[in-house]
Amino acid sequence: MDQLSPTVYRTKSWQNRRRAVTVLGGVGLVLVGYLLGRWQDTPADPVITPQAAVTGTPSAQAPGPQPTEAATSAAPEASAIDYPVLQAESATELAGVETEGVQDEGGGDYVGWINRDDHLRFDNLEFGTVPATRLNLRLASDSGINGRIQVRLDSRDAPVIGELSVTGTGGWQNWRTGTAVLQPVTGVHTVFLTFTANDGGDFVNLNWLRFEH
Repeated sequence: MDQLSPTVYRTKSWQNRRRAVTVLGGVGLVLVGYLLGRWQDTPADPVITPQAAVTGTPSAQAPGPQPTEAATSAAPEASAIDYPVLQAESATELAGVETEGVQDEGGGDYVGWINRDDHLRFDNLEFGTVPATRLNLRLASDSGINGRIQVRLDSRDAPVIGELSVTGTGGWQNWRTGTAVLQPVTGVHTVFLTFTANDGGDFVNLNWLRFEH
């Protein structure tokens, strides 16, 4: 048998090592591919983003319409007018009557010689938003005639909204206060006092009148 030269041995050894390295490289590539496939199939952990805490107290800058002062303020209550005393002789119109000095508290004049179909007119009386429901009348009578004082608004022929029956007071200067109940009156009106009786003749004197709520 021929002896192989050292060069031949080195050549075969190098080829064997090359084959081994090639095989190991292929195995390594397969292993790396397997590991990469497993890594890609593994789901990633969820990313948790911190959120601001929510409390039960509304923010001062919360969106939406804000209440206005008018909406939050309570509506003011209507105030009642303090009605003045109206002297009978101060009426805008005195129809069919006469005036004379009065013997009653406060002095001044009164309206007398009042007969049926006479009237007094008071223009532009302010009643306000709280209704007037009564009319006080300061009167005297000594005629024996049973008559009535009627209250009308804005026309002498308008419907009667209140009425007071007149009876004797014991003398033409014996004064008393009577009250007529009214249908509620608000706003501004011309007030007519009309006088009626079953018999003709003077039947009442009138000193003053005053509306009440």
